[in-house]
Amino acid sequence: MDINMTLIGQTVAMIVFVWFCMKFIWPPIMEAIEERQKEIADGLAAAEKGQQSLDKAKAEADEIIGDARKQATIILDQANARANEIVAEGKADGIQERDRQLAVATAEVEQETNRAREELRGQVSAIAVASAEKILQREIDEKAHEDILSKLAAEL
Repeated sequence: MDINMTLIGQTVAMIVFVWFCMKFIWPPIMEAIEERQKEIADGLAAAEKGQQSLDKAKAEADEIIGDARKQATIILDQANARANEIVAEGKADGIQERDRQLAVATAEVEQETNRAREELRGQVSAIAVASAEKILQREIDEKAHEDILSKLAAEL
């Protein structure tokens, strides 16, 4: 193989091309690659931070949900207790109202009984007076014998 001018020219051209590429093309490409590597590293770091933040937020959310459930349970227990109190109060009020109505009804029955007794006494007195009139065949003076009739009514 012969070394001729073409081979020397191609070698010089190749050296100039490699020098030109290393001087002007290689640095921006390397800078772009390094910048891209840095962006990727920053993105991965941000993703890791985001994942940690997400895990922390999930833990906080679970804690908040647990607290909310506890509060809901407490509120339900309080509501059930209040409902039981209301039912007990209603029963007590019902018993008081029943007792009051029973007392009113008892008093009313007592009054009706007394009224019936008085009416019966009056009727018995009238029957006794009528019977006595028939027996004696004369009219008895009611004013004069009122004591006798009141005693008779009291005995009945």
